[in-house]
Amino acid sequence: MSDELIFYTNPMSRGQIARWMLEEVGVEYRTEVLQYGPEMKSESFLAINPMGKVPTIRHRGVVVTEAAAICAYLADAFPEAGLAPPPRERGAYYRWMFFAAGPLESATINNAFKFEVPPERESMIGYGNFEAVLDTLEAAVSASEFIAGARFSAADVYVGSHLGFGFQFGSLEKRPAFVDYWSRLENRPARLRAIAIDEELMPQSSQERE
Repeated sequence: MSDELIFYTNPMSRGQIARWMLEEVGVEYRTEVLQYGPEMKSESFLAINPMGKVPTIRHRGVVVTEAAAICAYLADAFPEAGLAPPPRERGAYYRWMFFAAGPLESATINNAFKFEVPPERESMIGYGNFEAVLDTLEAAVSASEFIAGARFSAADVYVGSHLGFGFQFGSLEKRPAFVDYWSRLENRPARLRAIAIDEELMPQSSQERE
């Protein structure tokens, strides 16, 4: 079985999160850029990811989709990178990574689409209301230097990416605690390398869509 790590992505996608994580891990990987439309929905790619979406990775015969799952998988697959706490210390690590994957992303998208949960229905939706999600995240990023404690981890890649995207697209308010937390992440060498790689791929990606 090949040990090759293949990364299926598009530079204008959540693949940017997985790219950052891959650069933090520091292992060799091969990038397959897929264009939106027929290529991403092709029979060959649907056989890998039936959702026809990126990011997706394939490693040692294992396919992993969903950006949060990819971050968690890579941290475990390459423990020498030190991007996950010891198993007995992973409470906050799992909690906040999947808080961002669930309540934060759902609440942010719904808010951007101007969808408001009726107060009497908040118990039926996973995040309750948008303000509660932001208040919870604010408390989390204020509690320690990084989201899961004193050390940077894969959870910071994922949570931090949501804040970075939120600031970029105006979908999250720039609360001082959010800005302070993001300032500790945005200039990490691995993230800057990931940005440079994706920026180089963007002209090619745009031309191929035309």
